[in-house]
Amino acid sequence: QVKFDEGDPRDPQNFSYARKWAITLICCVFAGITAASASSYSISYESMMHDLNCTQLQATVGLSLYVLGFGIVPLISSSFSEECGRRPLYIVSSVLFMLAEVMNALAPNIQVVIVSRILQGVFGSTGASLVGGSIADIWQPHERGLPMSLFAFSSIFSFGLGSVFGGLIATSPHLGWRWVQWVHVMVSGAYVLDVILMMSETRSSIVLAHIAKDTRKTTGDPRYRSSAEIDRPSIKSLMKTSCTRPLYLLLTEPIVQSFSIWCGFTWGVVYCLLESITTEFQSVYNFSVSETGFVFLCQRKVILLHVVGAIIGFMANMYQDTLYKKNFSTKGQEARLYMACVAAIVLPVSMFIYAWTASPNIPWIVPLIALTAFMSGVFVIFQVSFLYLADCYGPYTSSAQAGQSLSRNFMALIFPLFTQQMFAGMTYKWGLTLWALISVAMAPIPWVIFFFGSKIRSHSKVSRKILEAEQQQLDWRRKLLFPAQPRKEVYKCNEFLLGISQRL
Repeated sequence: QVKFDEGDPRDPQNFSYARKWAITLICCVFAGITAASASSYSISYESMMHDLNCTQLQATVGLSLYVLGFGIVPLISSSFSEECGRRPLYIVSSVLFMLAEVMNALAPNIQVVIVSRILQGVFGSTGASLVGGSIADIWQPHERGLPMSLFAFSSIFSFGLGSVFGGLIATSPHLGWRWVQWVHVMVSGAYVLDVILMMSETRSSIVLAHIAKDTRKTTGDPRYRSSAEIDRPSIKSLMKTSCTRPLYLLLTEPIVQSFSIWCGFTWGVVYCLLESITTEFQSVYNFSVSETGFVFLCQRKVILLHVVGAIIGFMANMYQDTLYKKNFSTKGQEARLYMACVAAIVLPVSMFIYAWTASPNIPWIVPLIALTAFMSGVFVIFQVSFLYLADCYGPYTSSAQAGQSLSRNFMALIFPLFTQQMFAGMTYKWGLTLWALISVAMAPIPWVIFFFGSKIRSHSKVSRKILEAEQQQLDWRRKLLFPAQPRKEVYKCNEFLLGISQRL
């Protein structure tokens, strides 16, 4: 059986730091491109409605169906990548995502736009579903804080950045909404070249399978096999696992369920704000479309306030990483949740402030500060959920995150469809107050997991299976390091390795 030697440079977790960061940045760029595609589409509604003679509801369907692909496709692609590798999915998805954007840019009517948006969501979903798994593949748990923070930063910041450039392009008399899509095509085309040239396979089982194949070819000995090849399931079984594992985790794991509900609601509110900010600031403060685009970066003339909000969220995550390293020995995986508990309070408070200060009698900077605080909280939740699930579910990280992604993007699909009608009937103040009250009801979720998460996971079959696999790996490494030690020395070795694990 082919295995990695201790310190083998072919092992993804032993890649050089330069290579690890190159892979991390490539993954984060894809997440940023797909996030920007959502917000830039929304900000260009007016230009599209005038050009294609369609209604706002039809244009909104294009936004909602985009996130539908993000919710459904990861159920297949995440587990499939765990069995067949990450790199092929990144390459195929990025190429097809770019072609779907070309289709959108050339669309003669709203029906073609809607179809192209579905395809963009289907192929772009890789950016959201595989990044967390890829980071978990190459970084040790104590090293994942900064890469995951960068992942969250690229998604949230690009979500705002896309609206800025989308608003500027869509309102230009010589450009319009089609050029929003053409700019995306250019960026996606450059990304395709990067991912083909620089992306490496990060799934260790797939790397071992390639090594075993090369060894068989070189030696002519068919006995060389990796563990994945020895226990390789049939195609039918593989497809069944790919489609059911994320749903199984979502339906049976309380940790996944809790974060799915909380993150799903939060992400739905983000898309609700995506629908409301444009009309609200135009009606309340008489902002133009291009100025409203800057609102998504939480400011009117410059991008300073959103940069401050993003930096607040990023620094909060860095401080969270410090708390994790300091308290892991006593709190375990729940040491990831300190800042999530703070974000659970910040979210409803900022929503209440935004709801009750959006008035002509109150300066526009006040609700924008509330939006900055809200997006900082979203930033923290987005990163913490990925990190915590990666720590708890190890080799099944992508499947756990795909289950969470289904809930998150289902909410993002539903919320925009009734946002305008809700605000028309309840007004912005009371509609946003309703979201704030629901957010208050969900605030205890991270606190409950913080105090009782380890006890909840102790009753999980999946968590016990992962712990057993990690213990077997620890025993194997102990045998490599100390192959023939007396029992007393082996006991000391176990204590030594356990101490290292606790400190990490």
